[in-house]
Amino acid sequence: MTEPTQPETSRPEDEDLTPRRSPALIAAAVALPVMLVVGIVVAAVVAGRNPVLEPVALGTVPAAAAGSPECAALTGSLPEQIGDFTRAELVDPAPEGAAAWQSVDAQEIVLRCGVDRPAEFNAASALQVIDGVQWFEIPGDEGIDASTWFAVDRAVYVALTVPHGLGPTPLQDASTAVAAALESQPIDPAAVPAPPAPAPAPAPAP
Repeated sequence: MTEPTQPETSRPEDEDLTPRRSPALIAAAVALPVMLVVGIVVAAVVAGRNPVLEPVALGTVPAAAAGSPECAALTGSLPEQIGDFTRAELVDPAPEGAAAWQSVDAQEIVLRCGVDRPAEFNAASALQVIDGVQWFEIPGDEGIDASTWFAVDRAVYVALTVPHGLGPTPLQDASTAVAAALESQPIDPAAVPAPPAPAPAPAPAP
């Protein structure tokens, strides 16, 4: 007598034995590297807009009145922004009466209060009046792409060195600060230099 055979358990041939992953898990795995890339790009953009700038090192210049109350009042009320330039930290020891601003490309605007009267400033000098402040310009020497402007109608002389090509905004912002902190007074230019003496005429030939 033949014993009955047990039916064999068969597995469908098309059954997939690979473990199935959750769609949410797959989406998260795809999104994570994308988010990391976006984060890196955003950080780079922010770093480009707000680069870390080094403190500004300023040398000393003749400035007998730099420690005066007038200069203390001016430097204590200077704005954090001049145009697109941001107030910069100065390298110690910083000169009295000095301040600087930096742009994102490391250009600098430098203010010095209490400087000596510029030797070039005399009664014939041309002046520019900006917001009630009279400024005298000394262009930079050859190779220096900046001019220094002197406020000449205050109790102390104020010098502002500005790179070329920035337009009127730096002088306007500086004028606002100077006018608010320092009272105007009559200008005191040097005398106009005497013209050079004419060369003596050559002696007649014998």
